[in-house]
Amino acid sequence: MAVLTAGFRDGGVVTWRNLMNVRRQPDLLLGATLQPIMFVLLFAYVFSGSIGDNPDAYREFLMGGIFAQTVAFNSGFTTLGMASDLSKGVIDRFRSLPMSRSAVLMGRTVADLAVSVVGLVVMALCGLIVGWRIRGSFVDALVAFGLIMLFAFAMSWIGAWVGMISGNVQVAQSAGFIWMFPFAFISSAFVSASTLPGFLKDVAEWNPMTAVADAARELFGNPRPGKLGVSDAWPAQHPVLWSLISCAIILVVFVPLSVAKYRKVASK
Repeated sequence: MAVLTAGFRDGGVVTWRNLMNVRRQPDLLLGATLQPIMFVLLFAYVFSGSIGDNPDAYREFLMGGIFAQTVAFNSGFTTLGMASDLSKGVIDRFRSLPMSRSAVLMGRTVADLAVSVVGLVVMALCGLIVGWRIRGSFVDALVAFGLIMLFAFAMSWIGAWVGMISGNVQVAQSAGFIWMFPFAFISSAFVSASTLPGFLKDVAEWNPMTAVADAARELFGNPRPGKLGVSDAWPAQHPVLWSLISCAIILVVFVPLSVAKYRKVASK
């Protein structure tokens, strides 16, 4: 029990240290705030007429995908943060302190989760401006936002692992984001998975981002435009459950991988 308490205490200290870095370098928030605004405006006003029958309905459909896509992309900041700490010798300094080994990883992922919360607030406000509305109950909306943040937390552990295997910041800048593009766009973030051809449809239907986006739409009570029907696949019929399962699988796989890799790099 004492070890667990110490781990949480040390993790809180590291989290605060990382948040203070954001305060001293506010430009770090630009990617978490400006990027989602650009995506919302681009898809809401440039592509809405060609993708959906009803531009207004598509804007409501869009927001669930934008939420899921943006918090997933924020894992790239975790990747860069871990790679930067490694290259600057911060991990070596932490290793010399009497602190929990898990505190560094927990502090990084929780701090980046806080940044994702800021981005989520900005996206929600921007969505309200372009016509998005929450048509479900207040409790359902809270569940939707909680599910999105759970997905953000799970994805940050992937980012932490990628950052440690990248070796340096230059490699991390590419490795942290390049895999995200097929992950985001072969999904129902912007179009229904049922509209994709061949095996891409199967990949998109089981993509965790599809599950989170569809679960958010369901909980927010957002309608689907006529061209964007619901797939018959099991994940599409149970998006909330599959979202929870997907997040659990990601955490079960990447938390141990990240801890094992951290122990390896910290012992050098």
